[in-house]
Amino acid sequence: MGNQKPQSQNIVIENKQTSVKLKYVKLGYHYLISNFMYFSLIPLILTLAHLSLEDLAQLFHRLDLGLVSGTLVCTALTVCLATLYFSWRPREVYLLDFSCFKPEPALMCSRETFMRQTSLAELFNDETQAFHRKIIERSGYGQRTYVPKAALEDVPSASMGKAREEVEMVVFGAIDELLAKTGVNVKDIGILVVNCSLFNPTPSLSAMVVNRYKLRGVNVKDIGILVVNCSLFNPTPSLSAMVVNRYKLRGNILSYSLGGMGCSAGLISVDLAKRLLQDQPNTYALVVSTESMTLNWYGGKNKSMLITNCLFRLGSSAVLLTNKWTERRRSKYQLMHTLRTHKGADDKSYRCVMQQEDEDGKVGVELSRDLLTVAGEAIKTNITMLGPLVLPASEQILFLANLVGRKIFKMKIKQYVPDFKLAFEHICIHAGGRAVLDEIEKNLSLTKWHVEPSRMTLYRFGNTSSSSLWYELAYTEAKGRVRKGDRVWQIAFGSGFKCNSGVWRALRRINPAKEKNPWIDEIDEFPVDVPDIQPVIGH
Repeated sequence: MGNQKPQSQNIVIENKQTSVKLKYVKLGYHYLISNFMYFSLIPLILTLAHLSLEDLAQLFHRLDLGLVSGTLVCTALTVCLATLYFSWRPREVYLLDFSCFKPEPALMCSRETFMRQTSLAELFNDETQAFHRKIIERSGYGQRTYVPKAALEDVPSASMGKAREEVEMVVFGAIDELLAKTGVNVKDIGILVVNCSLFNPTPSLSAMVVNRYKLRGVNVKDIGILVVNCSLFNPTPSLSAMVVNRYKLRGNILSYSLGGMGCSAGLISVDLAKRLLQDQPNTYALVVSTESMTLNWYGGKNKSMLITNCLFRLGSSAVLLTNKWTERRRSKYQLMHTLRTHKGADDKSYRCVMQQEDEDGKVGVELSRDLLTVAGEAIKTNITMLGPLVLPASEQILFLANLVGRKIFKMKIKQYVPDFKLAFEHICIHAGGRAVLDEIEKNLSLTKWHVEPSRMTLYRFGNTSSSSLWYELAYTEAKGRVRKGDRVWQIAFGSGFKCNSGVWRALRRINPAKEKNPWIDEIDEFPVDVPDIQPVIGH
C-alpha cells in the first residue's frame, strides 16, 4: 500500500507532461495551417531565384506581345480591376471614439442602501424583502453601483418627469464627453440611433439628442447618423428626438429610436449604423445606448419579476462611428464583423424575458426559469455562425473533422469547442449576471484574465444593460492592454431572445494616460476578488 502513492504521483506527472506536449503539438499544427499559403509559395520562390535575366527575357518574348501593346493591356486590366474592387467592396467603418457615463457619487447605492430603500418604498412584505436580499447578496455587485435619484429619495417615487431627468442626465453626459473627445462638427453627423427598451417617449430619445447639442466650442454638425437605444423607457417624443433637439442636429439626419430590444440592443444599433454607413458616404453615426430604471420598479410579489429590481443599474454609452477614410488615422478601432442571432420564432425563447402584468395587475419584467437554457442556445448558435468568420483555419478543420465524425460516422466523441482565444486578444461579454459569465467562461475555456473586464464591470457598475460592453472595453483600455492589431470580441444577449456579436480590430495602441473614461481614476484598485456571497450588513 505504501508504494501506491509515489506511483500515483508518477502518473499525474506523466499526464501533465503529455498535456504539455499535446499543447505544443496543437500550437505547431495551428502555426502550420495558418501559414500554409506562405509555405506553399516556397517552391515558386526557389524556382524564380534560379532564373537568370536571359531566362526572364525569353519568357517575355514567348508571350508574343509587343512592349507597347503588352503595357497597354496590363495597364487597362489593372485599372479595370482596381475600379471593380473599389466600387464593390463595402466601406470600412471606424470607431472614432466612445464614452461611458459615470454618475456622481451621490447616486451610489450599496447593498445596504438598496435594502433600506426597498423597505422605505412600503411595497414589499418580509418574504419579498428576503428574496431581494438573497439576490443582491449573490449578484456579484460591489458597494458603488449607481441608481437614479428617484430611487434614493426618503420615499422612493417615480414619474414621467423623473424618468426624463434620468435619461437626459445619462445620455447627455455620455454624448458631451464623446463630443469633447472628438471635436466633431454636429452638422456632419448624418445618422443617429438611440436605444432604450422600456422608456420610449414622444418626442423620441434621438430627437432629444438632436435638440440638446448647440455649437459651444465643440462642433457636432458633422454627424449624419444618430442611433439611440433604450429598452425600458420609450416616451413621446422619442429619445432620438430628444438628442436632436438638445444638440440641434441637422434637419436631414437619419434618426432612429430602438425600444424593447433588451440588453443586446447596443450591438444591434452598431449593426444598423454600419449598414446605413454603407449607403451614406463621408459621414458620422452617433450610437447611444442606455436604460431607464425610474418607471420600471416592480412593486409586486412575483419572485420572477422581483429579480430585475436587483439587477439593473444606472449607465449609458455614446459611440461615434464613421466611414471617412481621412479619420482612420485617429480612429481607435475598425469594425470587422457584426453578427445577429434571433430566436424569437421559438415560443419559449420569445417569452423567457417579458414585460407583463402579474396576478395583481402590477407591471414588471418576468424572467422565466428557462432563461439560462435559452441564453445558452442563442449564444451557441451565434458563436457557431461567428466561427468561420474569425477562427484560424486550424481550428475550423478540427471543428469540421469532429462534426463529421459525430454526425456522419456516428462516433461517440465529445463535441469539439473551438479555441476562441486564438481568434481574439480581448473579449467583452455582456455583464448580465454572474451565472451567465460563469457558464461562458467554462464552456469556452476562457481564462480569468479574459473574463476580468466583464466581472469587474458587473462588480463596479452592475448590469447597465446595452451599454455594459463599452464599460468593459473602457476597462481594458484603462488597463493599457489594447495594442495595435489586437482583435476585440463583444457579445451580448437579451430579450427576444437575441444574441449579437461585434468584432473590432485596434488601429493603434491605446495609451491609458491619454484616455478619459470611468475607470481611469480608480483602475489600480482592480481586479478584486468577489466572494460568491456578499452579506448585507444590518438586515
